[in-house]
Amino acid sequence: MTDEILMGELTSALSCQSGMKIHINYAEKLPGGDINEVFKLNTDNGLLFLKMNDAHNYPDMFEREFMGLETLSATNTLSVPRPLATGRSGGKVFLVTEFMEKGRINPDFWENFGANLSRMHRHTQQHFGLPQANYIGNIKQYNTPYSSWSVFYAFNRLQPLTREAYDRQVIDKQMVTQMETLWKHLPQIFPDEQPSLLHGDFWSGNYMVGSDGRACVYDPAVYYGNREMDLATARLFGGFDTRFFFSYQTMYPLAEGWQQRIGICQLYPLLVHLLLFGGSYYNSVKDILDNFN
Repeated sequence: MTDEILMGELTSALSCQSGMKIHINYAEKLPGGDINEVFKLNTDNGLLFLKMNDAHNYPDMFEREFMGLETLSATNTLSVPRPLATGRSGGKVFLVTEFMEKGRINPDFWENFGANLSRMHRHTQQHFGLPQANYIGNIKQYNTPYSSWSVFYAFNRLQPLTREAYDRQVIDKQMVTQMETLWKHLPQIFPDEQPSLLHGDFWSGNYMVGSDGRACVYDPAVYYGNREMDLATARLFGGFDTRFFFSYQTMYPLAEGWQQRIGICQLYPLLVHLLLFGGSYYNSVKDILDNFN
């Protein structure tokens, strides 16, 4: 981040897109960042957050994330970092958002979190999907609109990742056959329900306690889908109190039989993690498919 050209282009993009004159004093590289390089920017207008990645491989990654954050913010439900600028500098694409300061958890944190997620899920549209593809991590997420959730889930979620996993030789032909059998049965598994606006990558690593003591979510993979997807992902990796799920269920009860569909919904995030990290995720996918077949 010592590249003067990059710093200059970031300053220009920020000032132009935010409508304020912003000067970056210095950048501090932050830990983590499995997918992106992440930095804290010290500016004359306060702290900002910067993400960067390779422009050749992911030219529209942050443009899509910018739109996702704007979409979530427009619901006035869950708090998200305000997106400020996105663009390209040399071989890098970047996204700048406000820097979310951590706070102390409110006594009603979990109840409020569950209730606000349920309110976000009530935002709907006619079809499942989005007009454009986006990303989950650094994996392309296809959002071709369909009127049926079962068709959408098969063609846009399970099928593309199954094909990619097989091509990379991280799953075998038997697992492909099990997947094919499953997605043929999806219409009998999922009841009809209207599309819900989803965060799309709703696990404990993508929320924090904000300065107001309430939940702030980030790193979205937004689309309109079956709301059980966000809740199944939340259950997959832990980090959510039972009060969160009780509050959600009280505000917006799930369709009957949702408990039996948790594993089917978790197949997608598990396939994502299998492609990104390999290892034990193979066995997790296999266990779900074995239980179904």
